Amino acid sequence: DGVLADTERDAHRPAFNVAFQEYDLNTEWDVERYGKLLQVGGGKERMTAHWNEVGWPQGFPQDSEEQPNARQDRVKELHWRKTDIFNEMIQSGNVPLRPGVLRIIDDAIASNIRLAVCSTSSEKAVRNLVTTLMGPDRASKFEIFAGDMVAKKKPAPDVYLMAVDKMGLDKSKCVIVEDSHIGLGAAKAAGIACIVTKSTYTAGEDFTGASMIVDELGNDPSTGVTLETLASLLPQPESV
Repeated sequence: DGVLADTERDAHRPAFNVAFQEYDLNTEWDVERYGKLLQVGGGKERMTAHWNEVGWPQGFPQDSEEQPNARQDRVKELHWRKTDIFNEMIQSGNVPLRPGVLRIIDDAIASNIRLAVCSTSSEKAVRNLVTTLMGPDRASKFEIFAGDMVAKKKPAPDVYLMAVDKMGLDKSKCVIVEDSHIGLGAAKAAGIACIVTKSTYTAGEDFTGASMIVDELGNDPSTGVTLETLASLLPQPESV
């Protein structure tokens, strides 16, 4: 999300709050609190971490012998509702793509470079984001790998390793674009080159080990990141 559009602050966070209000959970995440919760990868995991810390809302289901997974079942239900709300926000057209995203994507498509989105968000949310903000033609060029497809979310490398495996890629010829240290950690663990484009919530994070760090990809190719820039980050063959 933070790579394609700055959605965490102004779409994901408000979507969670609307869902909390609908379920009468007496929970609201302000900008600062949600920024701290982003240290946890995945929406269901963020809700669980938050309530484990501050206490679970009154009336929230408790696990029992009859319903051993009652609490997490409600968390999943909440997350599905939050995802629907988020998708409605994206479809409203009020969340713009970040600078340079379409330029890089169009150049990649023209050069027959394969594209994927690897996210901790749900597959439904990611697909809607890509299709709505980029259009169906560009979206058709992407393969999508989401957090609900793997056992462990970022900073574990699972989602990137799945993409490499399913797409039959050579890791030494791949570049990951990330916006957070959690994402960078996943890229490093996967052994893949990674450029970091900072987002609102991640500007102050530690990106040690990134192949390159920029504020944004940039709309102007003369000053922004290009395909040549990304290619320069790949491991160079040893000279004979």
